[in-house]
Order: sequence, then structure tokens, then C-alpha cells
Amino acid sequence: MSESVKLYSLSTCSHCKSAKSFLKECNIRFNYTDVDLLTGEERKSAIDNVKQVNPRCSFPTIIIGNTIIIGFKENEIREALGI
Repeated sequence: MSESVKLYSLSTCSHCKSAKSFLKECNIRFNYTDVDLLTGEERKSAIDNVKQVNPRCSFPTIIIGNTIIIGFKENEIREALGI
């Protein structure tokens, strides 16, 4: 699996927690940002990044290579990862 995986999440979101747990269980290396824990310019920048791929700015927003998955959709995540 050579695709990079980026997860934009909220620290209190159950769907975001499920997505993180799923990726960990599958031994997928990923970077995540809990947007609600950021402040100031960092938070604005993260929200701008999410809006570029998900104009509704909902969470989790998962970026796997060129694939964008909005929400915790296990089958779509598996397909994008090839697992």
C-alpha cells in the first residue's frame, strides 16, 4: 500500500474514532488532524484544506491518494486501500 492516507477528524466524533480504529486494525499508516483541537491560523488552514476536497466540511474526511471519502465508509476505505 503506497498511497498516502490523511484523515481530518474531530476529537469527539464517534465516526472519526471508528475510522482511526479501523485504519490501525488494518495496520495502515496514516496521518490525522483533529481539527477541533487546533487554534488560530493552524485551525483555519486545516479547515481550508478540508473544504478544498469536501465543501460541506464534514468529518471524517479521509484522503487516500486521489480518493476522497467523506464519513466512515469501511467498504470504500477498503477499496481505496486495496485491502
